[in-house]
This record gives sequence, C-alpha cells and structure tokens, in this order.
Amino acid sequence: MMVDYQMLLENAKSARERAYTPYSRFKVGAAVLTASGRIFHGCNIENAAYPVCLCAERSALAAAWSAGETEFVAIAVVADTPGPVAPCGMCRQFMFELAPDMPVLLANLADQTQPTTPRELLPGGFARESLTAND
Repeated sequence: MMVDYQMLLENAKSARERAYTPYSRFKVGAAVLTASGRIFHGCNIENAAYPVCLCAERSALAAAWSAGETEFVAIAVVADTPGPVAPCGMCRQFMFELAPDMPVLLANLADQTQPTTPRELLPGGFARESLTAND
C-alpha cells in the first residue's frame, strides 16, 4: 500500500489539537494507517494521577485495535518540539509489540521529520518470544 505521509502527518496534527494537557501543556498527536486504508487518530490525555496518562501513539493504536484493525501500515507522531518528537519508552514498547517493522514518521510543527521503525526505536525490544525463553 502506498502511504501518503504528508496526509498522515496532517491527520496527526489535527489529532494533536484535541489533546487534553492541563498539566504539561505538551500536546502530541498521532495518526495510524491500517491495512484496510482507515486512519485512526490519537492524542495524549493527561490525568492528575500522572501514571494514568495516555500517550498519543498508544491512543491511536488502541483505537484501531479496538475497532478490529490489527494490521498497521504506518504511523505519524507530531508535537511542538525543536526537532522530530521522540516517543517515550512505553510507546516504543507498545509499537514494537503490535508492529515492530511498521514505518514511523516522527515530526514537529515545523515539518521536520525523521522516518524510523519501532525496531529501530527500541533495539532489543521485549517480544512475545521473550516470554517463551523458559519453556
């Protein structure tokens, strides 16, 4: 499937505007394209109990998975950062679990981009195979 990364990035920027960030004021948006051609949006949602916060990447992927879309083609993530936004460790693991080789486009509002994959973002990531090591 051909990916229109500019369109995916624009979707991520739109999702970013819906972020709930009363504490950090750091808005992040994500848009994931599935194999069926559908796009799912995600934004970060903060909580006064900080560990309960939900990142944009996980929000988008969870929305897609919950809708029955389990094959991911690409994801774009955007924030107002000096360079392309860096996903947190939890999001790196989450993306690695669901689609380790999926193209990931990291970006900022100045349209600086960095293409990568979950496998590149999380070398030696904890995988399903890691759980069967003791069998």
